[in-house]
Amino acid sequence: MRMEALLNDWLWQEEYWLPPGISWKDMDAVEGEGHLPRPRDLIYTFPLALSFIALRYVFERLVAIPLSRLLGVKDRIRVRAPLVPKLEAFYKQNSRQPTQSEIISLEKQCGLSQRNIQSWFRHRRNQDRPNNTKKFCEASWRFVFYITAFCGGLASLINTPWFWHQKECWRGYPKQLVARPHYWYYMLEMAFYLSLLFSVSVDVKRKDFKEQVVHHIATILLIGFSYCANYVRVGTLVMLLHDSSDVLLESAKMLHYAVWTTTCDSLFVVFALVFLVTRLVVFPSRVVHTTLVVSLDFFQPFFGYYFFNALLLVLQALHIFWAYLILRMVYKFAFSGKVERDERSDADSEVDEDEEQDHEEDEGECSWQQRNGTINSKLASLANNCVLNNLTNQRNINSRLRKTR
Repeated sequence: MRMEALLNDWLWQEEYWLPPGISWKDMDAVEGEGHLPRPRDLIYTFPLALSFIALRYVFERLVAIPLSRLLGVKDRIRVRAPLVPKLEAFYKQNSRQPTQSEIISLEKQCGLSQRNIQSWFRHRRNQDRPNNTKKFCEASWRFVFYITAFCGGLASLINTPWFWHQKECWRGYPKQLVARPHYWYYMLEMAFYLSLLFSVSVDVKRKDFKEQVVHHIATILLIGFSYCANYVRVGTLVMLLHDSSDVLLESAKMLHYAVWTTTCDSLFVVFALVFLVTRLVVFPSRVVHTTLVVSLDFFQPFFGYYFFNALLLVLQALHIFWAYLILRMVYKFAFSGKVERDERSDADSEVDEDEEQDHEEDEGECSWQQRNGTINSKLASLANNCVLNNLTNQRNINSRLRKTR
């Protein structure tokens, strides 16, 4: 009880969450149809997040894996590293990529050459790399959620006045009741991003891994704080804008893993256009502008005003970063006719040099075997010719001897 009292006195101070001149008693007096946001409502997002994780587990095995096979997703066959206990212990306990001095030390311990040790670590790292089926399952799960959330969010917002006129986001603020569809839109979105944050350690690590973690944390803080401070109207617009382009991105990833190259590249171009328009034009001109400028016509600045806008600016900075990567991909697509794999946001965080080098070694080994096979066949042919010639010569000599006798 004492801890709860301290939290109420420190965390839930009115100047943090409400504009000047508004108290919690004023908020309690609001009447009408709808739900008045309460911080305790966010507790329900944690069991919902665990439910999302369980649902995802079932979805990937019953839906995503069969769908990947139907679409022709294929996994690369990788050479497994032989069991070397000392190298395995070093791999798990020390480092996946040993330095040159560590390789020399392992060489003395294992009695293997440096080249064999380097090759072993490459094969061992590739064993832990996620295959295309796992990537497809992750993308399909996010695709299903985003398209469901986008369609549901659009259906609940399209008839609201603030969807068409952002000034309506602040009329009557903060004494605004939240309709049940918007309440569930908020709860499900926050629970979903919590589930992504909980599972980030087991999901595929990508080149923008750190930016994705920052994005998830900023999104969770943004959703949670905007709900507590009753920024729900503008918050629903932010979530809808993000879901609109994420649907296209995840569907393009699914087609990429299925090697539907033409369809994937065409869909990626559509995604790039939607992303650039929604994140670099609509988001700053409609959302950021209304929270920074238009909102001041209805209330005086307070802590929540600054904190909420700071989170929006963090998201905008991430939008600019991703837009830069997308424009690089579009540039390469325009000049090469295809999207480069190493520029996609779904590329692994570790570079593909290991697999490419192993692939080159395999190709080299195959070509060497082919060359050896060709040489051996030629040698065998020559040997057979020599034997035949010797037999022919021997027969001619024997026939001549018979005639002489």
